[in-house]
Order: sequence, then C-alpha cells, then structure tokens
Amino acid sequence: MSDCQQGKKACINGIQMYYEVSGNSCAAHTIVLLHGFLSSSFSFRMLVPYLSKDFRVLSVDLPPFGYSDKTKKFYYSYKNIAATVLQLLEEIDIERFSVAGHSMGGQIALNMMLQSPEKIDKGILLSSSGYYARAKRHHILASYLPFFPVYVKHYLGKTGVVGNLRSVVYDQSLIDKTMIEGYAKQFESTEIFPALARLLRHREGDLPEKSLQSIETPCLLIWGENDKIVPVNIGKRLSIDLPHAQLVVFKETGHLVPEERPKEVYEEISSFIN
Repeated sequence: MSDCQQGKKACINGIQMYYEVSGNSCAAHTIVLLHGFLSSSFSFRMLVPYLSKDFRVLSVDLPPFGYSDKTKKFYYSYKNIAATVLQLLEEIDIERFSVAGHSMGGQIALNMMLQSPEKIDKGILLSSSGYYARAKRHHILASYLPFFPVYVKHYLGKTGVVGNLRSVVYDQSLIDKTMIEGYAKQFESTEIFPALARLLRHREGDLPEKSLQSIETPCLLIWGENDKIVPVNIGKRLSIDLPHAQLVVFKETGHLVPEERPKEVYEEISSFIN
C-alpha cells in the first residue's frame, strides 16, 4: 500500500531543506529524486505516482530552489549541495538508497556517488548535465556587484516561464496551466535571485573525466533524443566515462524526461533496480 505524499523540512548544514516522502514506507528500496536548475520537486509530479507503487520515494528541493532556503550564508557548490543531501538522508535515517538526478541534479547525484559510494545502490541520470566548465572569471567577478541579482532576474525574465518550457519540452501540447504555474512558483520569492548569483559564483563545474571514471556505482542514463539543453551526445559520452553505465534514449522527447515520459522512465528504473 502506498502512503500519501508528505512535505517536510529539516535543518541541515545551517539551512532548512524541504523534502517530500511518498510511496510504500515498508518498501525494500528507497529512491531519492533530485531536480534540475530552476526547478523543484514539482518536476517529478508525473513520475512519483508510478515509482510510489514499488518504492519509498524521497523528492528533495535542492538549495536554493523550491521550498528550501535561499540564504546568503550557504555555499552553493555542487560538492556542498551533495554533502548536504547526504546529511539530510542521514538525519532521517535512510542508510541505503538509489539516487536519480535530472539535469543539474544529475551532477549532484554523481557527486554523492563520489562522496558516499557505500550508501548508494544504483544511480539514474535523467538528461544529466555533463562536462560544463566553471563560469568564466569575469562572470564570477560580476556576481559580486550589488545590481547583479537584478540582472539575473531580467535575464531569466526575457524568455519567461512559457518560453523556457517550450525549449525543454518536445511535445508543446504538454505545456498547460498547471505546468506553467508550478515552474513559475520558483520565482515568487525575490530571495532566489541573490542565491542564483551565489550559485553562479560557487559552482565548480561538472565532474571531470577522471572523477567520472572512478565511480563504481552502476548507472542508468535516460535521455530524450530531441534534448536541446543537454544533447544526447553528452549522454553517450557519460556512458563511456562511467565504468558501469547503460544508456536509454527515447524518441520524440526533449529535456524534461520525467514530465514527458513518466511511465517509460518508471519502467526503465524499475527494471534496472530490480
């Protein structure tokens, strides 16, 4: 029997972390879901009902996104975000799990595999970012300017939520009022923009090949053939650099794989874990 979805908060590493627990509390296996950039646990709303049939599911709002804190005191490097998620799992007594990360969340998942491989059974990368370098020095220096958060707000507002969704979804008919409002909610708090400036400043870049090649965790890579944000070539490259990886590519699918192909993603994950 599946339990209802519950939203909770915990104080971890000096910030309030928001997470949602759903699925069967007696399930033998737990899956931790990590969303991408400018997103939240909302992006897994179509996938969670499927996963909840077989697994205990934990969806985490990575700082500074969703309902997690957007404080100026947090260090927003991938390494620190990964360590903070691991601390959260330890705090709520989840000792072993599989981790699934979408887009930027894939890099957080990979960092977790490096930091605590003994805790992670399987890794699932959903259109994961990969091989992106750190921001250029002049952008990092600009992030210290007082008006930079205003620039970030203006830059993101140029295309708007609908414009951004059109670039990440293959089937445009999927973009409805619920989807638009869910992703727009991210920007209701003005605190998000200074935090995004800090994320730009602190982000150390994606894991290099040497680090990827040292990851022993079995990984399933799921990609959309029509992904314009993280092209499928990144998935192919990751499948080579990760020692124990397999790649699945869905046709007529963009970057938002959990939203566009939830049933198929669930089937691939279930088969991979079981």
